[in-house]
Parts: sequence; C-alpha cells; structure tokens
Amino acid sequence: MATDELSTKLSRRLQIEDGAEEPVAVDVPSQQNGSEEKPSTANADSELGAKLQRREELNEGHGEHQQPSMKVFNPYTEFKEFSRGQIRDMEKMFKTYDAGKDNYIDLMELKLMMEKLGAPQTHLGLKNMIKEVDEDLDNKLSFREFLLIFRKAAAGELAEDSGLSVLARLSEIDVSTEGVKGAKSFFEAKVQAISDSNRFEAEIRQEQEAKKKQAEEQKQRRAAFRELQSNFK
Repeated sequence: MATDELSTKLSRRLQIEDGAEEPVAVDVPSQQNGSEEKPSTANADSELGAKLQRREELNEGHGEHQQPSMKVFNPYTEFKEFSRGQIRDMEKMFKTYDAGKDNYIDLMELKLMMEKLGAPQTHLGLKNMIKEVDEDLDNKLSFREFLLIFRKAAAGELAEDSGLSVLARLSEIDVSTEGVKGAKSFFEAKVQAISDSNRFEAEIRQEQEAKKKQAEEQKQRRAAFRELQSNFK
C-alpha cells in the first residue's frame, strides 16, 4: 500500500512540474505516538527525493544527461608503429595467458606468465608491473595496456631491470626494428607516416592474396575429390 501511494505521489508531482496539472492542497494524516516509517517506505522516499532533485537540476540547466562511452579500441590504428603481424603475435600471447577469458590479465595470470617466461616476480614486483601501464587503475591489464608494454619497450622508456622490460625481452616478439621512431622534422614525420601507411596497405594485400590462394586450393581439392568420386560410379 505504501508503495502504491508513493508511486501516485511521484506521478502527480511530475505532472505538476510539467504544468499539466495544478497543485492541490491535501491533508496528510500525522503519525501517532511518533512512530517511525517502515524501512521500505523510508528508502522509497529517499529514492523519490533523489529523482526529484535530479529532475529539477536538469530543468534548471545545472545537470547534464550522461551518455555512455562508445569509443572502440582498434589496435591497428592506435599502434601504427607495429606491423599487423606483430600485433597479432601480441594478441595471441595475451589470450594465451588470459586464463579467465575475460579479456584481462590479472595479477595471478601475470604471475603465471612471468613464471612461464622463466622470470618469476615477487608479489610487489607484479603489482608494480601492472601499475606502470594500468591507465584505468583497475589493477589488471587490458589488451591495450598490454600493448603499451611493447610501445614503452620499443621507445626505451622501461628500466632495463624492470619486470615489464624483462617481459618484453622474453616474449620473442621483436619490436626493436619496428619500434617508435622519433622524427627529427616535420618532413621526416610525413615521410614516415606515408611509409607506415604503405606498409599497412601492403600487409592487407598480402593477407587478401593469401586468403585468395587458400580458397583456390580448396576449390581445386574439391574438384579433384568430385572427379575421384565420379570414377567409382
């Protein structure tokens, strides 16, 4: 009953605010013996107050409607210093140690990774490794943050004896020749950008040609199989 009454009050209050209805004075019976409201009613009143306050802020222009973030991470466009093949190798390594299959590498999974690489770390060392690239402060590594390890390694931004440096060095993913190249001038930067773009397009063409060749080979195998079948009819 208290919930139905509260819902009616809320609906009437919103109609009054929108100008669809004039306010009408009503008598509210006082509580006897100073008894407190039931917890469910108190919680509902609190929720109602928060909703009305939010509504008033929006009407007065003080509040803003929250829009969910729609940013999509594309490793090939954000990490252009690496080839598509290198990024796929990094993704393969990331998925190998993402034992929980939740698209994150947590502290225990990182511990297992470092042990497999033959460079076990202390608990504090593992936490420091995550902290160095943990941009969203969730105490685990997303694939983007995992790629940051190799970006920092290629740029020489990691201490030689740091856990992340050891990880990058033992990962068998060579980023030394494809690493971040600091252009000395605008002209060099433009030339480098064109070179990176051409390399990216060439890699895509190579992938397409490989898929086309594979499809052609499958087609030939199916034709040979059908011919072999016809010989037995």
